[in-house]
Amino acid sequence: MIDIIKQIARNLIDGKSRKIDIAAVFVWFHYSKYGESADIKTINSYFSLCNLPEFHVTQLREGLKKSKNVTRGTVQNTYKPTLKYDDALKAQFPFAVVQSEEIVTDDCILPDALVNNTRGYIISLSQQINASYNNNIFDGCAILMRRLLEILLIHSYEAIGKLDDIKTDSGFNNLSYIINSTLSNKPFNLHKDSEEIIDTFRVLGNFAAHKIQYTTKRKDIDNVKLRYRLLVQELLYISEILK
Repeated sequence: MIDIIKQIARNLIDGKSRKIDIAAVFVWFHYSKYGESADIKTINSYFSLCNLPEFHVTQLREGLKKSKNVTRGTVQNTYKPTLKYDDALKAQFPFAVVQSEEIVTDDCILPDALVNNTRGYIISLSQQINASYNNNIFDGCAILMRRLLEILLIHSYEAIGKLDDIKTDSGFNNLSYIINSTLSNKPFNLHKDSEEIIDTFRVLGNFAAHKIQYTTKRKDIDNVKLRYRLLVQELLYISEILK
């Protein structure tokens, strides 16, 4: 972190940036790094860290007040970058931006309320399904929907003590076998609607993954997403992941 902020400071000094503009960049850096607005003391600490003379408190406060690149933070007497300035500096100093692994999405297919009390990998998969749909990555969405279905079916067999029914010497049978076994042998009860559509999700995922000239469309997901949600909910309870 120290090397990064010093490199930024050197770039700004070489570009003959004004001292108040350097302060604004420090505000941005702090916000980008820690997700919080910076107060006067924090801003001056960056000047000190970069071996630059600190700002007089009043001058710094007045300068930031006039700056078009900085706005007030949520905490009194703190500052954060404007959205436009944030975007501009991310482009100017990409090496300083910490890439988060947080998945930003809404609950368009699988609601947070449904999966929040499950397991980390199920929550992550659900978020990826939603994010793929939100960002028009429909092939990816279909493949992830298929993957989550397979995981929940395996956990369902595990919960009723019949995991051996779908296992081979080297692991598990493929999803087609598991679905056929579920529909034929009825090891647990599924709603009629779920039984009728369960193989559709396998086919949709397979097409997205393997059909050379096929691309999944939004309507392909829209046609089945409600019933997918209901099937996932059923399997979460059958597998005893939800109780």
